[in-house]
Formats: sequence, C-alpha cells, structure tokens
Amino acid sequence: MLYQGLAYIKFLAASKNQHGVHSPFVFDLVINCIYDKRPYPDYEKLRDFREQLLSDSTVLEIEDLGSGSKTRSTSPATVKSIAKSAGSRLSQTKLLYRICRYFQPQTILEMGTSLGLGTQAFALAAPHSQIYTLEGSPAVSKYASDWFMDMTLNHIIAIHGSFENTLSLPPVNHWDMVFMDGHHNYEATICYFEMLLPNLHNDSMVILDDIYWSASMERAWRHIKNHEKVTVTVDLFHKGIVFFRKEQRKEHFKIRL
Repeated sequence: MLYQGLAYIKFLAASKNQHGVHSPFVFDLVINCIYDKRPYPDYEKLRDFREQLLSDSTVLEIEDLGSGSKTRSTSPATVKSIAKSAGSRLSQTKLLYRICRYFQPQTILEMGTSLGLGTQAFALAAPHSQIYTLEGSPAVSKYASDWFMDMTLNHIIAIHGSFENTLSLPPVNHWDMVFMDGHHNYEATICYFEMLLPNLHNDSMVILDDIYWSASMERAWRHIKNHEKVTVTVDLFHKGIVFFRKEQRKEHFKIRL
C-alpha cells in the first residue's frame, strides 16, 4: 500500500485532464468515454450484482495459480470476502463498461474472471460481442459461469486453467479488446503480452489492471509502453490502456479521473 500511495502522488503531479491532450483520438476518448457522466441504466445491474456478491456467504475452494501451471495454494474463502478484497470497485467496473461501450469490440478476451464483475460490464456494454474469460480456479470459474447463465449473458464463454494453457484455446484469430487482470508481476505480464501480440491488430486495445500494484508491475507497464508495436498508451493509474494504431505517433498520456 505504501508503494501505491507514493506512486499515486507522483501520478497526480504528472497527470492531466482533457485540456492537456492534443491527440484528437485520445481527446475524444477522454471526453466521451473516460469522463462520461451519463447515468446508464446498466449501472444498476452492475451495482446489484456487486451487492449480491458482497452478501453471499458461499464458501469456495480457491486455487491460486502461479506462473505457468503450478498450484501455489488452495484455500477456502467466502464469496463476499473475495468480492471485497479482489473485486473491482464499482467506479472501476463502470469505467470498464464505458470503455467497452465506446469501442464496441466484437471479440473480447478477459484474463482473470474472478467473480465476473468486469465480465458482466463487458457483456452489458457490448451485447453483440463474443467474450472469452479465463480463470485459474475451477470453483471460482464455475461460480461466475452460473451467474452468467442466471443473467442470460449467453455470449460469455468461461474457461478455467492457467493462462499459459488456456490462451490458445479460444477459436479466435484476433482480439479487438483484451483485459489483463491476472498475475501482477513483471515476468508473467510481459510473457502474456508477447503471447497475445500475434492475435492483435491495428485497432486492438489492451487494458492492464493495477499497473502500479508494485514496482514489478510498474516496470512491466514501462516495458509495454516502450514496446515497438505500441503507439499510444493512456495511464489512468488503476488501469493502463494500450493501442497499436500505426496512424498515430508514439505518445503516452496520464489522465486523472
């Protein structure tokens, strides 16, 4: 927490709002998506789902997968404790909803289903998309899948297993949007990013969660920003958005929420 606190102070000193953005593409993204204050009706569904999870005392056996496919630990936890500690805050879930609604991706890959808060946001924002969501813990994956069925979100396909073993399973030639919310360390993040590159295209976007989680994650974020195939990044502190648009000159933006 101390590392994140210091990182946030530095972020605030360097970040800007829309007035410091001179790229038309990013300016429109900031004004009509990131800063969009419209009260979408789907926000109520996001809030209701979160509240149900926070009141659920169901106990799940959580299998924590490390890099590769080695199991680090298995321990019981209640759904409400998982939702409280690992679930996205409502404001961040709404942000994911707005981003997905703005770009309307047809193919979405989520790396790290957890209880499905982010998955639901994507599904509501892009109802005509095909969503594949990967989760290492079988019990958590099944729990989320059951909720998706109850909410009739039939365009979600949940797959459980380590990312290295499941990234190649979806029968998709290219991803329009990828949300990376899995192993929060440098080695794993860079490994998965490189694995994804062959299936990304000019208009793809990758969203990374918790880019200032640790020094290791911040190092991974810097590496990705400097990658030769990356042209534009938008740093929102809790999340980083990566674009590959060849028509754009290489630029990095820090936008305060």
